[in-house]
Amino acid sequence: MTIVALESLSFGLGRMAEAAAEAGHRLCLLTGDRAVYRHELAVLPPEALDVVDVDTWDQDAVRRALAAVPDLAGLINTTDTWSLPAAELARELGLPGPDPESVALLRDKRRVRETLHAHGLSRSTAVTVPPGPEGAGEVLRAVGLPAVLKDSAGTSSRHVWIAHDEEALHRVLAEAAEQRLTGRLFAEAFLAGPLYSAETLSWDGTTRLLGVLSRQLSRAAVVREEAAAFPVALPEAERAGIEAWVGRVLAAAGHERGFAHVEFVLTADGPELVEINRRIGGALVGEVLCRTLRTNVYTAMTDEALGRRPVLLDTPLDTEGPAYGFVLVYPERPGVLKGWLGLDELAAFPGAVEWFPVREPGESVVHVGDQRGCTGMVLAEGRTAELAQHRAWSAAVRVRPVVADEP
Repeated sequence: MTIVALESLSFGLGRMAEAAAEAGHRLCLLTGDRAVYRHELAVLPPEALDVVDVDTWDQDAVRRALAAVPDLAGLINTTDTWSLPAAELARELGLPGPDPESVALLRDKRRVRETLHAHGLSRSTAVTVPPGPEGAGEVLRAVGLPAVLKDSAGTSSRHVWIAHDEEALHRVLAEAAEQRLTGRLFAEAFLAGPLYSAETLSWDGTTRLLGVLSRQLSRAAVVREEAAAFPVALPEAERAGIEAWVGRVLAAAGHERGFAHVEFVLTADGPELVEINRRIGGALVGEVLCRTLRTNVYTAMTDEALGRRPVLLDTPLDTEGPAYGFVLVYPERPGVLKGWLGLDELAAFPGAVEWFPVREPGESVVHVGDQRGCTGMVLAEGRTAELAQHRAWSAAVRVRPVVADEP
């Protein structure tokens, strides 16, 4: 039988195909752009999975493609963008899947903040603001400064701004007015403290914390993710507190089954939610989970797609694996990517350094202020997440993307 992935994160297809095969099924990827998966497809043998080219923005086209799949047993989605269409199609076809209404809630960051505030799980609420100068008064009245402004349906940290003073607030609102937002612009309180994400797995009232990932953002007002490391070494009591907190947050938000990537700031008063993604973490998070825990965590994705409780929820976790850090590599300016300098130097660095390309020479890099501008990632291992992160960063600074002006 066949398990279908309606698009996917850029990395993880190989692990997903392996998990499907272990369950006695074949993985089929429906995609509108194979280039997104170029690294995975280049290293996987052709027989590892089937790839069907289809306009995944067209629900009718996806429906026809699914009808042509032999012995369709389950539908997987690991993206924010296609999470709601996947949930709706699974319900329509009688396949196991999440409640579309719950998925719709989690795709609306403003509604999530309001919901958690109503449940006493967020100190502040959110307020919709019009982009442009007329929104400043509402932000100052309802949220105050500093404030974070976001696209309610944004992904990959795009359309996220931090305004620390009134001058910055007016500048951010003017910039937001020029953007094509996926949802609506809203404002919420700025959270002071380091940023982390809880990587979790849930099933009908039980949530397991697989580990905590550290996250480093750019210093600019426009938020861009720069680096991450896993697993963060936390005191046992603090780890248990985060696990209990994230379970309450997910329950309040209606997330009952599957992975969740829950971003939070560890403030002076404890964890405060940034946002919930009802999927496994992006970039190389899934890969470092597998390596650190010494198991293919994607088997839980297969279990969920088949409607059964994931074995990973009850499996003792091997915590003796190495920790990993990775750094996203961006060009300094937009342009046509010609290649990278410094890749030949990576082998000299400690930590079994690896290079994971995201783009290929000849591609245009239009945006460098968010993850769309990432050209590749440097991964390194260490005994602790801190050591792994230091190793990854020291190696990554030697990799310089070379870009040329657009012709």
